[in-house]
Amino acid sequence: MTMASQTNESTTRGERARSAAPAFDTPESFEIAARSAPDELSHVTSVVCIPTFRRPDMLEATLRSLAGQKGGHDFAVIVVENEGIERAGAARASALLADGLFKGLVIVEPRQGNCKAYNAAWRCALTRFPALEQILGIDDDEEADPGWLDALITAARTAPADLFGGSVTPVFADDSRAWLSAHPVFRSHYGTSGPVPMLYSSANYLIRRDVLDKLGFPFLDESFDFTGGGDTDFFTRAKAAGFRFWWVQEAAQRETMPKRRSEFDWIHARGLRNGAISAAIERRQNPGPGGRLRVLAKSLVLLAASVPRGLALGTRTRSALIGLYHAQVALGRLMSEFGVTNEQYRKPEKN
Repeated sequence: MTMASQTNESTTRGERARSAAPAFDTPESFEIAARSAPDELSHVTSVVCIPTFRRPDMLEATLRSLAGQKGGHDFAVIVVENEGIERAGAARASALLADGLFKGLVIVEPRQGNCKAYNAAWRCALTRFPALEQILGIDDDEEADPGWLDALITAARTAPADLFGGSVTPVFADDSRAWLSAHPVFRSHYGTSGPVPMLYSSANYLIRRDVLDKLGFPFLDESFDFTGGGDTDFFTRAKAAGFRFWWVQEAAQRETMPKRRSEFDWIHARGLRNGAISAAIERRQNPGPGGRLRVLAKSLVLLAASVPRGLALGTRTRSALIGLYHAQVALGRLMSEFGVTNEQYRKPEKN
């Protein structure tokens, strides 16, 4: 693709975003707690969405990391508070917006649920930013490196893809557990920039507006609210719709890992959850009795294969705990056949 064609494609996207008039069949479920003046937002093409739940101090650290971004890009932020009673995150973000730390909106989605929060933020972006071209995301327990935004926007301007992901490095509160960064539940899916088959996590992303317009609202399936996996399901549907994916290793974030996440019970539950999510998504792709049998057969094969795979993983990482991961995933898949799933997001403050 030549630079001229890239410029023309970017211009076309901008014109399409400005002329699009999103229509929704249901009333908005969120309320606006604070916002910048509409004329400050009318020409913004990039919006960073941050869901938050009872972590005002960590949310402030996230917002301050965004305020320190390099590259001179004009962007806005949507903070979506997903705790509808105390609203500590909304109060903190509103104060920081009033102080001029960022521009954008602070909204409250009182219906608890991971997917509900994302759906509210993305819908708000589509309806409050007439020039919107892309949405980006970061969680309220993460901080963006200074070059994060520039790396993603640069990739979006030049790469032949529609959805972009970046690396997330775990930072353990207990330094003695830093070796767990080699565990699959903490490790990024890719390590080299370039085209990838698919993304799996909404912890660090850029999504072109075209994707949201094509897939429609609700963007994330809210049946995944408390199990997680709504992002993987969304990316799976985006892939089926023909959209392309790209990894941007330089678009780096750091994620705070509290002590509880380095404990066996949490890691074990996350492995089971990952297995249950993968099986649930595959059953959606393979409906009917025949499809369910194929998914079950795959789960049994993975269970059998988990022994040699686990031995290899444990040997490579020198950790028996890490070596259990493949068996946990296979067991989680089989448990989901009987309706047993781990709702780790039911109490987000304990996640």
